[in-house]
Amino acid sequence: MTQWILFFLLLNLIHFGGTFRLYQAAGKKPYLAIIPFYNLLVLLRIVHRPKWWFILFFLPTINLIMIGVLWVETLKVFGKSKTTDILLGLFTFGFYIYFLNYSRDIEYAESIDRSKRSSIAETFSSIVFAVIVATIVHNYFIQPYIIPTGSLEKSLLVGDFLLVSKFHYGSRIPTTAVSLPLVHDTLPLVKKRSYLKNPQYPYLRLPRLQKIQRNDIVVFNWPADTVRRFFVAETRVNKPLDKKSNYVKRCVGIPGDTLEIINGFVHIDDEKNKLPDRAKIQLPYQLYNSNGVSSKNLVEKKITGFNRKYRIDNITPNSFKAIQSEILYTTGSSYSDLTVVTSEKGLSAQLVSSLGLQGKEILERVKTVFLTPEEAQTLTKVQWLDSIKQKINTEKRPNTSFFPNKIPFAWNEDNFGPIIIPKKGETITLTSENRPLYKKLIIDYEHNTLESGDFGFRINGLITDQYTFKQNYYWMMGDNRHKSEDSRFWGFVPEDHIVGKPIFIWFSIENFTEGIRNWKIRWDRVFTTISGKGEAKSYFPHFAGLIVLWQITAFVLKRRKKRLIQKIKK
Repeated sequence: MTQWILFFLLLNLIHFGGTFRLYQAAGKKPYLAIIPFYNLLVLLRIVHRPKWWFILFFLPTINLIMIGVLWVETLKVFGKSKTTDILLGLFTFGFYIYFLNYSRDIEYAESIDRSKRSSIAETFSSIVFAVIVATIVHNYFIQPYIIPTGSLEKSLLVGDFLLVSKFHYGSRIPTTAVSLPLVHDTLPLVKKRSYLKNPQYPYLRLPRLQKIQRNDIVVFNWPADTVRRFFVAETRVNKPLDKKSNYVKRCVGIPGDTLEIINGFVHIDDEKNKLPDRAKIQLPYQLYNSNGVSSKNLVEKKITGFNRKYRIDNITPNSFKAIQSEILYTTGSSYSDLTVVTSEKGLSAQLVSSLGLQGKEILERVKTVFLTPEEAQTLTKVQWLDSIKQKINTEKRPNTSFFPNKIPFAWNEDNFGPIIIPKKGETITLTSENRPLYKKLIIDYEHNTLESGDFGFRINGLITDQYTFKQNYYWMMGDNRHKSEDSRFWGFVPEDHIVGKPIFIWFSIENFTEGIRNWKIRWDRVFTTISGKGEAKSYFPHFAGLIVLWQITAFVLKRRKKRLIQKIKK
């Protein structure tokens, strides 16, 4: 805070040094240029701009745009409106105004006729205004997101376009002071960082409409984020809080809960977690049939989430390249001994035929399929399966793969905990056993020092084994339980990492990751709400009907207006 106060005072001194004569030329007292806050209100009057612009200068990201706008407006009102002047003002970061301030002849325009602006100036002004409005909406109200991975299948699907409310849980003020608007952390095309790591604003969140409820779907910044681009091996990247990667998961544990995963199912305070109607968790099940499990039968039952194996006898490098986009992976050491593995969609029969390939699907006697418990129950009744059984990892071996990523913890994806989720204001007694669980929270998320030794524990230099949490924490998991990197791997999500609440699917594309040629619109998911009782319902027909009604109304009113004008003329 001291650094920010000093920076703010320095900024005012710089402003005074470059504008006090301009204030005087505009009929204002020169000393007004150094009075914090008030000098901005006076300058807005000088450049003939409304007082409410004052607020925009205190909104992170937007204030950077507004500073540039104010430089331009200042130059214009003092007769420097040529393109060269505008560019000099922007590319010298406003210091061109110093040249103007110390000029011999300063001419001030008492008024500006903005109706005579050029088309280029008008277009630029409209773009700046649109960016400002869009940034305000994105930062504080609603922001669009796309689901890129299947961690929440089949509750949210890959290719779902979401609208995420920032205000339900309280809009978080951006902490990164210098950042390009409407860009998260990476510039498109050039793949460079879109922000400066310093300076940083203090964490601040606006009042919320509601608390995070257990089983809410939540968008948050990935606490363990150290990557610039997913699926690309890179050196560790340390990111500011608001520039960490965005994740979307289901909050299955809230502050104060004692959470345990037993055989794949979450239990809270010794009771099995009751999921809402639209939550569709997927777990691995093993299907058994002595003659082989038929993929065709599974597809007819609309079962997804399994792989298919094909043996192809006459494949060549060229034909392999032609079908490569449909293959997940292969087994075998050569083309003569090749088995290809695909998703549940299998190989395109038309493509296989056109390539002249001789292939046959291998029917597995035991096939692992990812199913919802309801789908698994349905399959117990079919005649073409001998049996079905949930695949559970019961092996308890000390490992570093699962949180807290320390030996001797022996938790896994199906059997985990119990673990207490920290609550703001709650005090714990630190022990050697629970230290790995809460060390990162105390040091990284709540910015303390923690040492341990023969003396016990020392927090911020004081010997104590008591610690009181400064914020709430949450436990996030994907509904696709064996295909989700979530709190089981990296632990608690701090409250200051919460971004917002997904409220609406406005568009949805099937095969989103398979190229635009394969895209198909999921019309039943367009304009559907995310939470609520019963199955999701698409409101697209209602929206389309309103658009048609609006167009008809506009057409009728236009015709009436035209007739009225004709009558008046007569």
